[in-house]
Amino acid sequence: MSSVEKRGKIVIVTGVPGVGKTTVLNAALDLCRGAGKEVSLLNYGNVMFEEASRRGLVKARDEMRHLPVKTQIELQLQASESIRAAKGNVIVDTHMFINTPKGYMPGIPSWVAESLKPDAIVLLEAEPEEISKRRRKDAAIRVREADSPERITEHQMMGRYGAAAISVQTGCTVVIAKNKEGGHLEAAKAIASLFEGE
Repeated sequence: MSSVEKRGKIVIVTGVPGVGKTTVLNAALDLCRGAGKEVSLLNYGNVMFEEASRRGLVKARDEMRHLPVKTQIELQLQASESIRAAKGNVIVDTHMFINTPKGYMPGIPSWVAESLKPDAIVLLEAEPEEISKRRRKDAAIRVREADSPERITEHQMMGRYGAAAISVQTGCTVVIAKNKEGGHLEAAKAIASLFEGE
């Protein structure tokens, strides 16, 4: 049995804000459990925050953005090593790119991709108009970007470019799963199927 088989699979799931990632991931976990597959869900930002808190660097997650870049890189690497060391199958919930006022910032820079060595990346996508509508609907309970469908299209395309680059770098596969309105189970099945045969 190879070391990859012993540690289980690492599947990164990304999607722009408003794509419905939380709903799809919860459904994917339910499908895995129903099939007798043990799969853990780890949020990359939460793992980084836990490490930063342990070191006494921050008290709130938003404070991490204000740490020196070198410290943020150290936290990213520590988080990726912690995730890589996890036993069993893991879904990593993160963003391929974060849309900032100064441009797109990679959520999975090359050093993180190299450390994680994922087996697959899932790009969760939806029609830009649907995402825009979901963001407006969520505005009362969540802080969401209010981008136009054109900007959402751009953001999703950036995700594809990033996933392609990581695939070339690490040899992982890339899956594009569509989360159509009312069709989250189809997207969840695409994620759950990546753990078949484990």
